[in-house]
Amino acid sequence: MEIEFSELALKQLGNMDKHLQTLFYKHAEKLQNLPPRRHMKFGMPFNVEEVTKQARMLYDIEENTMYITRCFATHKDYEKFFTSYK
Repeated sequence: MEIEFSELALKQLGNMDKHLQTLFYKHAEKLQNLPPRRHMKFGMPFNVEEVTKQARMLYDIEENTMYITRCFATHKDYEKFFTSYK
């Protein structure tokens, strides 16, 4: 499975420290070999993966490509995004 980061996800990763960036990249590689995990609630078209206790990654899988759309360093940023869809 291929991995593609959106421009927004790359920008968000660029604003994080190097250690957190490394965790996101390693987690994306790990997801290549695993089936999709949990879906976001309310019928949103994203899967969500916990990278750390606070950090989250949103991704979508189409055919044989995983598109990483957003990366959140803190749970607060993730919750703000999540509640904007309600």
